[in-house]
Amino acid sequence: MPLLIALFFLLFPQNTRADNIASTAKSEFGILTGYGISHIGFGATRHQVQTWDAILRAGFFLSDEIGKESWYQGRHEILFELPYHLAVDHGGRSMVGGYVLGHWRFTSLDRYIPYVLAGGGPLFVDLGLSTMGTRLCFSYQGGTGLQYLIDKNTALSLEYRYHHISNAGTASPNEPLNSSKILLGISFYR
Repeated sequence: MPLLIALFFLLFPQNTRADNIASTAKSEFGILTGYGISHIGFGATRHQVQTWDAILRAGFFLSDEIGKESWYQGRHEILFELPYHLAVDHGGRSMVGGYVLGHWRFTSLDRYIPYVLAGGGPLFVDLGLSTMGTRLCFSYQGGTGLQYLIDKNTALSLEYRYHHISNAGTASPNEPLNSSKILLGISFYR
């Protein structure tokens, strides 16, 4: 759904807008929460894991606006995240780690901010699955989302992520977890 909304606004940009905070901010701080589920049979995934996710986020903009008056008008941002994934169907076991993500925010709209992101990082996995080979794993992910500015410096977000976890061949066996995540969040811009 966020992808369809973002696509609509990208195809029909509003050229007369007041600058939104994503056009001028230096940083962003926020929290995300949501649900994830692994997909049995997607890649070599053989186990279903359902998670409740909580992610602390700090983002720093790397550029001024690029592509003024075009469909891709936006800004580069780097995100640092501290995730906690609670496996609700594995006896309360969990995963914690750190992610670094590249982020592109489309800034041509007034109150809506579509975005795409990709990146990853290390993850300590305590799921009790011997098929993962080790507890030190790595994650990569990509996704899209939409933020809505509720006031000058605050935005609500809805985000989808494809999320992959494996030990990157450092141990055997190496069953990955390929998951989808739906996240809701709030961000504060400075």
